[in-house]
Amino acid sequence: MADVLAKTCAADGLRGKRVLAIVPDGTRTAPVGLVFRLLHEQLSGVVSSLDVMIALGTHQPMSEEAICRRLDMTMAERQTRYREVAFYNHEWDNPAALQPVGVLSAERIHELTDGAFSIDVPVEINRRVLQYDRIVIIGPVFPHEVVGFSGGNKYLFPGVGGPEILNFFHWLGAVVTNPMIIGSKWTPVRKIVDAAGALVTVPKTCFCMVVRPDGSLAAIVGGTPEAAWTEASEVSRRTHIVYKERAYHTVLSCVPKMYEDLWTGGKGMYKLEPVVADGGELIIYAPHISQVSVTHGRLLLEIGYHCRDYFRSQWDRFGQMPWGVIAHSTHVRGIGTYENGAEQCRIKVTVASQIPEHICHQINLGYRDPATVDVESFANREDEGVLLVRKAGEMLYRLQNPPAWAVGS
Repeated sequence: MADVLAKTCAADGLRGKRVLAIVPDGTRTAPVGLVFRLLHEQLSGVVSSLDVMIALGTHQPMSEEAICRRLDMTMAERQTRYREVAFYNHEWDNPAALQPVGVLSAERIHELTDGAFSIDVPVEINRRVLQYDRIVIIGPVFPHEVVGFSGGNKYLFPGVGGPEILNFFHWLGAVVTNPMIIGSKWTPVRKIVDAAGALVTVPKTCFCMVVRPDGSLAAIVGGTPEAAWTEASEVSRRTHIVYKERAYHTVLSCVPKMYEDLWTGGKGMYKLEPVVADGGELIIYAPHISQVSVTHGRLLLEIGYHCRDYFRSQWDRFGQMPWGVIAHSTHVRGIGTYENGAEQCRIKVTVASQIPEHICHQINLGYRDPATVDVESFANREDEGVLLVRKAGEMLYRLQNPPAWAVGS
């Protein structure tokens, strides 16, 4: 790892420069702290500053203690070895914290989305990013419900980007649908993310990591965001996709505590929808979760969770709402239809958490008391059509012979 950092981010070329490390929040598994520690050892005393920004997207801000945990740093180390390092949370919803870097024209959007959209999309980024001489992106690559595979320029957009580009490409991903996007490489959304990244003229270095299910490192690739991601996504494809011969009528998706609300815990649905049989049930088992969304809860309580066509058929009602929130709603609810005022979703999605039963019903999801869920009773029953996933959210499950709605690329 140290060799990759030394080769890709040589100290001599950054002497006297201001360097900003952009890292994910706590919802991504990776040895981010180790990479940052090595980077700090390499650049400390050489660069004029080395700071950290958390690529929150629209996730909740992290406390200084939480950032230290993300960086595997003790509070004592924070106050000594790393005392000169500034920590910043991205502020996606604060216009004063953002700066325009360009516009993706309607013609360009038409080209990148294969004709699905033709609108001008303004691109803003956290203005602090533009005050540095070098950006160093440190983050993992996993199959992702919106962009195909995470990593690379995704840590800029939506990581530290403004709401308009974020809302646009999240809805674009929802229109294409999660099963067609997730685990696919060259998606329309990836093209948008890379086009937006090209508008950021600060030189960029990226370290893409691929982490195995046991937590060990399968690969770390350094280079430009585009080149590092291209190589790492191929490793992720081989590492993070589990192929199954059959679909399951019942899936228990155990959501780990790193997902603190349903907004992030929805990954327990995204990564498993492709292997749930028509008419089957996916249970999001998250006894630690008590909120729908820390950031977007109010709006989700209003609109609920519905399939894509529910929103598209009523766009005059929903089109003025944040497209990213609508996209999240469709991802959690899954594939379905909306015809003659009736919604028909392909599968049942049940939540077993601290979110009350009446709230689950209000937002169009099923409810189950988590105290009634015996996890072990779901184990070793795949021959019966029951699948238990003990740590859901990062590994993607696909069928070896997928139906047309989940073919992807």
